[in-house]
Amino acid sequence: MFLIVGLGNPEEKYAKTFHNMGFLAAADCAALLHAKFKKKECEASVAEAYLAGEKVIIARPLTYMNSSGRAVKQLMKKYKIEERGLVVIYDDYDLPKGHVRIRPSGSAGTHNGMRSIIAETGLSAFARIRIGIRDEEASIPLIDYVLSEVRKEDYDLFASACKRAAEAAAAIASGTPFDLVMTKYNG
Repeated sequence: MFLIVGLGNPEEKYAKTFHNMGFLAAADCAALLHAKFKKKECEASVAEAYLAGEKVIIARPLTYMNSSGRAVKQLMKKYKIEERGLVVIYDDYDLPKGHVRIRPSGSAGTHNGMRSIIAETGLSAFARIRIGIRDEEASIPLIDYVLSEVRKEDYDLFASACKRAAEAAAAIASGTPFDLVMTKYNG
């Protein structure tokens, strides 16, 4: 069983912000797998699908970014998800805008949502799919930048990145070898 988690903030005012790339990619993943976010449980909005005979839970924590780990821990416990079955999609300021980077494990870096997940679960060897948001032209503090809205001229770029991230998450959940997923979707 797999748990695909897209990180973001639940309020409508954050819907089009850089910090909600994970939420957008999770929605794309649910659409790709013909699933709908029909229920709320474990402090998350949840969709269920089946892929290659495996149940896949797609979740968007409702705990706000900095407390994402609470929802992830609860979902992992409820659905008995092993570390290798967790896939987290999130925005990353360390990558140029529109780039997608997939890794089988790693640190939280500067991302508070990932720090929360690692702290709450005690795990770090789970798949992560990062969507680059750094814009070299932006000159505002990081906290203001991640909570600002994506510029209209960049919508297509980020929509494409979210779609690629969703496809990568589905490929991982389908059992595609990780190195092949990285080769196809990184960049």
